[in-house]
Amino acid sequence: MKYDHIEKAAALFMQGYNCAQSVFVAFSDVTGMDEELAKRLSSSFGGGMGRLREVCGTCTAMFMIVGILYGEGTELDHNVKTKHYERIQYLAEEFRKKHETIVCRELLKGLAVTSTPTPEKRTEEYYKVRPCVKFVRTAAEILDRYIEEDPPER
Repeated sequence: MKYDHIEKAAALFMQGYNCAQSVFVAFSDVTGMDEELAKRLSSSFGGGMGRLREVCGTCTAMFMIVGILYGEGTELDHNVKTKHYERIQYLAEEFRKKHETIVCRELLKGLAVTSTPTPEKRTEEYYKVRPCVKFVRTAAEILDRYIEEDPPER
């Protein structure tokens, strides 16, 4: 099955949703999660976790989605956990290949970036200088390809 969540994720970002929400909500059709719940669940991870500028929210969203699709549930199997962590590291590496890092503050190098809790207003100027929609697209593309190549068994 061919997946294409790139444009939906980008559109969500351009509507004002944070980076994590944009990716996570775009895949609601695959995860089966209600979009409103998906928006709330992923709302804390924008700006590298609440604007702390740590792991990029797009990567966090990818990791949460694969947790839903492939993650360990009630079985506490060491091999299953190892395979899942391999999957997460693979996805992180795919993102790094395109952008060199998965850390928000490093992705935003060259911009005046703060970690204050107040988000920047989504203005025309914001969208002109902020590269985040590019990261949203990358995460959605990586995840589409991954799910296509290794469909979940659920």
